[in-house]
Amino acid sequence: MQTRPISYFLLLLSFFLIAYIFPLGARDLVIPDETRYGEIPREMIAQNEWIVPKLNGLRYFEKPVLGYWVHAASLLIFGENNFAVRFPSVLAVGLSALLVFGMVQRALRNSSDKGPFPATLAALVYLSCIEVFGVGNTAVLDSLFAFLVTASICAFHGACEAPSGSRREKSFLVLAGLGCGLGFLTKGFLALAVPVAAIVPFFIWERRLADIFRMSWIPILTACLVALPWGLAIHFREPDFWRFFFWNEHIRRFMASNAQHKESFWFFFLVAPAMFVPWTFLIPAAVAGIRDRVQEQGSRGRLIRFSLCWLIFPFLLFSLSKGKLLTYILPCFPPFAISVAFGLDALFQKSRQSRLLQGGILVNAFLFGLILIGFGYVQAFGFEGIRPFEEFWKAGLAATGVLCILLMCWLAYRSTHQRKKVLLFGMAPFLLYFVTHFTIPDQTIEAKCPGPFLEKAIRGLPRDVLILSDEESVTAVCWYLKRSDVYVVGLPGELDYGSEYPDAAGRLMEVQRASDLIRQNPGKTILISQAENILQWRQELPEPVFQERSGPSGFVLFRY
Repeated sequence: MQTRPISYFLLLLSFFLIAYIFPLGARDLVIPDETRYGEIPREMIAQNEWIVPKLNGLRYFEKPVLGYWVHAASLLIFGENNFAVRFPSVLAVGLSALLVFGMVQRALRNSSDKGPFPATLAALVYLSCIEVFGVGNTAVLDSLFAFLVTASICAFHGACEAPSGSRREKSFLVLAGLGCGLGFLTKGFLALAVPVAAIVPFFIWERRLADIFRMSWIPILTACLVALPWGLAIHFREPDFWRFFFWNEHIRRFMASNAQHKESFWFFFLVAPAMFVPWTFLIPAAVAGIRDRVQEQGSRGRLIRFSLCWLIFPFLLFSLSKGKLLTYILPCFPPFAISVAFGLDALFQKSRQSRLLQGGILVNAFLFGLILIGFGYVQAFGFEGIRPFEEFWKAGLAATGVLCILLMCWLAYRSTHQRKKVLLFGMAPFLLYFVTHFTIPDQTIEAKCPGPFLEKAIRGLPRDVLILSDEESVTAVCWYLKRSDVYVVGLPGELDYGSEYPDAAGRLMEVQRASDLIRQNPGKTILISQAENILQWRQELPEPVFQERSGPSGFVLFRY
């Protein structure tokens, strides 16, 4: 059975459009991350300030500037809306999938099997992994950073495959440095550490130690030239930036005992299987195929070895960090996709039915069957008095998405054509991913999505009114009210550093001082906060003349 290349292209395009693009603007922005990565670029545009990142008018030095520039460009093109805020992440996922496709296709150009199937499968594995989907549809910098790191590593691999000292090799090395430099401007020194962690073990494996030094100076020089202009500009404008960014966002997060999001060394080992779903269950089958080809000579064998180094050693690097978030391991997903694609394709070359493949499909179906049963029970009877959805149509959509996975797994299991089998398996989550945008649980919307509440509550609000907010809500308040002068009540949170500057005096205040400010400005003050904070502050605050609430675990607006 031969499949035309256009069919593979349409399959990937359909998955990307349905799961990523079409429903991208349907969900409200989630606090604090999505509203933060909308608000900082919005303030850049409004204030025409492109060097110093600011949030609520205060210096915000947790990341360099490139991610904000990209989001600002999206806002300028598409307007200030949900789609524009998330589009850079989705675009980065799509470009990463293209890089994965290109790496595999290039490795097979001299192979007897030159068809597009292995490359298509690698891109599909990448697009359908649950973490890639979840992060890629969220306005954070991780997908953009992962794309730039992937571009850098892909370019370096191209240099490894080029003739030594050739113009082609030098061109790839320049591109590798460009990716590192742009990655550095997105999230800092990890853009250098991750490629080194992947590439050095590969050179050792290939017994090319001399090439480590011969090939390193061009990308290092290029990365420095890319990062230097803004690096110098921010240094002259804000001399403390590099001290804070280096020690707080790298050394403290990587080594300190009080690191943010502190987890044990084994954290990623425990959670990674869930993040690689649905392909977790086909890893045993892929490993069997990889074992047959890992020592193979030629470009395909080298890419397999390269991908294994790229997957394993950065994963260990992230595990060594004291602070951990699930999004940190996103750069490990491209090599995972390449490795799985080559491993499964190796099995298919033997033209035999793999019990490991069939078993993986059954286990995946069994897991989602349990999820469907559990979801149905909780929706029908509630859990501690709470149901995921009050509206039946949302529950029906979510259940339909899971049923689609079960149907596709059944078709994959029954199929006698190996390549069709694995493509059906890979396409299985597409409907669930699509409906996820429309089926966020009610409790999550109430607690994390204040957009509809704020847009309704602030209609007709005078521009000269004083706005007070807690630190959890302030990014949303700034974004929806288009303000960068909000007073922060209580703990400073991520605005702690920026509030220490003399020009930010008075912007951060305790509850008693906020109460005094309210009394000094009768009729001109509103307070927007999460309901749980209002419960703690209520006795110290004046009585509002009007109040509005979004729900018990949601948000409160007091007018004075």
